[in-house]
Amino acid sequence: MKYIGAHMSIADGLEQTVIRAYQIKATAFSLFLNNPRCWTTKPLSNKVIDMFKNNCEKYKFTSDQILPHSSFIINLGHPLTEMLEKSRNALLNEMQRAAQLGLTMLNFHPGSHLQLIKENDCLKRIAESINIILDKTNNVTAVIENTAGQGSNLGFCFEHLANIIEYVEDKLRIGVCIDTCHAFASGYDLRTEESCIKTFELFEHIIGFKYLKGMHLNDAKCKIGNRIDRHHSLGEGNIGKTVFSWLMKDKRFNGIPFILETINPMIWIDEIMWLKLQEKRLQHKFK
Repeated sequence: MKYIGAHMSIADGLEQTVIRAYQIKATAFSLFLNNPRCWTTKPLSNKVIDMFKNNCEKYKFTSDQILPHSSFIINLGHPLTEMLEKSRNALLNEMQRAAQLGLTMLNFHPGSHLQLIKENDCLKRIAESINIILDKTNNVTAVIENTAGQGSNLGFCFEHLANIIEYVEDKLRIGVCIDTCHAFASGYDLRTEESCIKTFELFEHIIGFKYLKGMHLNDAKCKIGNRIDRHHSLGEGNIGKTVFSWLMKDKRFNGIPFILETINPMIWIDEIMWLKLQEKRLQHKFK
């Protein structure tokens, strides 16, 4: 089965994200572990940690169903030493916060060369950053998210993600999260079942499903291949609903969080119920 949910607000406390996920009938969720646009953050209190863990137990969410997202300002491939160290320290802090909360994954954007270093050098620098952080932490898997490729951001093609994984030493604590909007914006067609099959055949060949730890389910306001990151509600953008129905029916995607980052939180519950219905239809078909 798939775990399906959305990115929950941390307003009024991290522990509230669990309740919010339960209220929209989610079986998965994402959250920021601190303010996503700030470098510094207050340490987690024992009270917050206990409340978060207690809510997870009460509402039956395990670490396999929760995929936290790191700060947007982190750049693990930054060409300038000062900012690179700042980014590494920030992600290390977030990995440690995830561990404190009993979480086992942390999703992040890989980084950008800012037109100052070569692409491959930046990919190696990202992997080096991950190696340093994994060496200083335990139990939390680093999950790289594909990007739309805007600006000088790397990670927009499967080859970038595979290259980073190649340079990471601990292959048991590295994975990827594929965002459908980002994939479409970077040129991977997802509009028909045939194109979905082709795209994920490429994914299997270049990266491998063993590294897939989560999915971000988003339609796209952008056109295919235009490298613009603009999310839309399911079925209302240029991708359409086919890919989301297809994903729900493919068993290779079982057991990982499917996270909505669509633009209208008011209809998340409807989108979640529609996704669940696609999976139920498949189960009914084979009874």
